[in-house]
Amino acid sequence: MGNRLLCGLFASAALVATASLAEAKTVIHVMHQGDPGWVKAYGDVATRFEAANPDVDIEMIYAPHDAYNEKFSAAVMAKQLPDIMELDAPFLANYVWSGYLQPVKPLINKDLLDDMTDSNIAQGTYPIDKDLYAIGLTDSSVVLYGNKKYLEAIGARIPKSVDDAWTREEFEGYLEKLSKLEGVKWPIDTFRGYGIKTEWITYAYGPLLESAGCDLIDRKTWKAGGTLDGEACVKALTMIQDWVKKGWVVPTSSGTNQFYAEGQPAALAMGGHWFYAEASAAMKDNIVVMPLPKIGDKGVSPNGTWIWGISATSENPEIAGKFLSFLLKDKAYREYAKTQSAYPGLKSFAAESPLYAQGGPLAIAFEQASKTAIARPPHPAYPTITSAFMQAVDKIFNGGDAQEALTSAAKKIDEDIEDNAGYPPFDEQQ
Repeated sequence: MGNRLLCGLFASAALVATASLAEAKTVIHVMHQGDPGWVKAYGDVATRFEAANPDVDIEMIYAPHDAYNEKFSAAVMAKQLPDIMELDAPFLANYVWSGYLQPVKPLINKDLLDDMTDSNIAQGTYPIDKDLYAIGLTDSSVVLYGNKKYLEAIGARIPKSVDDAWTREEFEGYLEKLSKLEGVKWPIDTFRGYGIKTEWITYAYGPLLESAGCDLIDRKTWKAGGTLDGEACVKALTMIQDWVKKGWVVPTSSGTNQFYAEGQPAALAMGGHWFYAEASAAMKDNIVVMPLPKIGDKGVSPNGTWIWGISATSENPEIAGKFLSFLLKDKAYREYAKTQSAYPGLKSFAAESPLYAQGGPLAIAFEQASKTAIARPPHPAYPTITSAFMQAVDKIFNGGDAQEALTSAAKKIDEDIEDNAGYPPFDEQQ
């Protein structure tokens, strides 16, 4: 009886000790998005970090890509911000202005800060105080993919550098020729199937409009009226609407890939750098990577991707920074990123990525970063800017009047800025 009682006491003490140990652990909540491969990669890094830091638990909080902003807003309303959050770069100004993020320079290993490319620094920097609020392993770009067989059949010129990009006249001429080529159902896939719940329309189509002399908002006065609904934007979107009307563009109903799908029915694809991994595996030597065309006098390409920030409300920012530094240096995570043709945002990762080296198949994408990349408007009103713009483009592509749709979008944007008193101090940046 005494021995059983003694064993029971020891067992109880062990349970208490285990519970106390669990209570003593620091829990870091990490909110993220991504497809299953990336989700697993993040989870595996968390497991390795916990093994190296047994006093820390990393709790990964997944939110679907298309519903990420809604889930983040719910966390804000519930006052339950995670310690670490993944965020789409153009939303950074809104998050910092709203008080959701804190500067990361004091929290991230200095060798990583020194390792950042200029475009990575730009996407994580708040324009008012010029401080760094987010960091990532990667950046991004959109290129023009081509089917070599189809392009050779119409005698198309293949650009070898960003400076050599197709002009609007060449581009539209090739689209027309491709529309008449046997085996081609659609001249180009612009991934309309991504819909308007993602950032795709603003991210990918915006540069074409900017190349034509348009912009989503005047970046000095921060007024959309007279810019987004101005002559340049109306003409540019009417041009793309014309491509849709002619049947040159893969429709939304046909999904998000007709470039290397069975039969390869789309001759061109205006796709993200991430598209290369699967497309090249399917098409082998038949895939061509080209810069985005010049619709106007200059070429423009996008940048900015999902990066990592530390919330202003985190009770353990130093440990959060330690985990982010661990993540960005993790070799297995980097290896997985390479299999996804990830666009380098760190110089050391660029050195490990032959895809982007001079002469590599995605070298043109990396060249765009230094020559033609323009960030989406770094303003707290960006959530409204992109939402209004995407809805306008969707209306136009579905046959709506371009002037009417863009005027309505510009009005929504300006009203949001007015409702927030100009988002001070942005109202003083004119």
